[in-house]
Amino acid sequence: MSQPVKIKNALISVYYKDNLEPIIHELNRLNVQIYSTGGTETFIRNLGVSVVPVEDLTSYPSILGGRVKTLHPKIFGGILTRREHEGDQQQIAEYEIPEIDLVIVDLYPFEETVASGAAEEDVVEKIDIGGISLIRAAAKNFKDVTIMASKNDYNELENILKTQNGETTLAQRKAFARKAFHISSHYDSAIFNYFNREEPLQIFKQSIEPAQTLRYGENPHQQGIFYGDLNQLFDKLGGKELSYNNLVDVDAAVALIDEFEEPTVAILKHTNACGIASKNSISEAWEAALACDPVSAFGGVIITNGEVDAATATEISKLFFEVLIAPAYQEDAVKILTSKKNRIILLRKPIGLPSKLFKTLLNGVIEQDKDLVIEGPQQMQTVTEVKPTEQELKDLFFANKVVKHTKSNTIVLAKNSMLIASGVGQTSRVDALKQAIVKAETFGFDLQSSVMASDAFFPFPDCVEIAADAGISAILQPGGSIKDQDSIQMANQKHIAMVTTGVRHFKH
Repeated sequence: MSQPVKIKNALISVYYKDNLEPIIHELNRLNVQIYSTGGTETFIRNLGVSVVPVEDLTSYPSILGGRVKTLHPKIFGGILTRREHEGDQQQIAEYEIPEIDLVIVDLYPFEETVASGAAEEDVVEKIDIGGISLIRAAAKNFKDVTIMASKNDYNELENILKTQNGETTLAQRKAFARKAFHISSHYDSAIFNYFNREEPLQIFKQSIEPAQTLRYGENPHQQGIFYGDLNQLFDKLGGKELSYNNLVDVDAAVALIDEFEEPTVAILKHTNACGIASKNSISEAWEAALACDPVSAFGGVIITNGEVDAATATEISKLFFEVLIAPAYQEDAVKILTSKKNRIILLRKPIGLPSKLFKTLLNGVIEQDKDLVIEGPQQMQTVTEVKPTEQELKDLFFANKVVKHTKSNTIVLAKNSMLIASGVGQTSRVDALKQAIVKAETFGFDLQSSVMASDAFFPFPDCVEIAADAGISAILQPGGSIKDQDSIQMANQKHIAMVTTGVRHFKH
């Protein structure tokens, strides 16, 4: 059965008044008695609609600076009373408690206050007590009460009032209750995580909204959903919706490009850079990045840390790509890039990203800090007789940034702030190096005076020997193997430079 409930009495107490006016007028048309508090009461009265102050119902004023307004048996009794329960009905009659059939309430802006950088005292004052209690009470009694806990649902409520003559069905009330419990749990999670920053309890608690249904997951037979607000990060200037795989690549691209200050362009395939270069301009960086591996670049994700002009856009448009991300575009560049409707063109906004990473694993979740460390020339300790030149140090720094964002086991070869080749995701570091050398030679790169970076130490000297024989003149590795001296001795024997950083950058 639908179990319709006619709305006779409503309690309205909201922080945000957006789009509330049409609902007030509909309730007034339906002769619904409205109870309200503070600013909401004034808002309703200014619309020319009759409203009863909560204080008149409870016979208690708002006290403690507004901390206590609705916390009273005449309010919660009216919400929680069961219409078909004889004992409940006898008690509300005895204590002259009106049945409250509709509760419209929202919560103080806790998350917004935290995000503003407000002092703890101000944040604590935005922990709602009465509002959260009203939401839970009304949602619990959904069989008899309609709870409206978000202004996003006002249009739906307005339509119900207009088309159903002020009656709600059980299915509608239960659906609103489900949304209300989400709002209350999301709010509590935000409060917990705020208080759990210092000496944290080891408890994983996340609530992320909104959600976007994707075309499919990693493969067409898998469903996919993205939880989060992409509009905070990007303005989409053109193209289709981002897919699951697009999002994974975009995440990797953003993390990589943020390592670079010089004009840089990167091209990624399956989260790994197949081309990346830092040059004097974005146009030069694009030309060099594409030259790294023009075959793999086909269908890739492109990202840059500088403005894309019309000339660069024309060159980029010669390549089939899935996504292009930049912090700025010239107007003519946008016209060129959006001439093909399926290309996804994203304008990146300057917003910070979370410092924690987590993913599901087995029957739980693993969490870690993001790898935000990167070692420059100052952290590179020369361990060989031959010292790296200034250019080699610069290229080693470049290569170290790339290797940090490449799947392990990996080897990265670089020269003149440009990726020459990489060996990606190999089970053997020797295989990773051989793969990189073959790729570099395939695209005609001269490995003489190039540099090599490894995401982990060398337990054996074989990689050092292979690299030196290929013409590589300087090597970067974290060090830490009990056989470090074997690799250092091989580098000395081959008259090449080696530096260690003391930091490993695995990426699984």
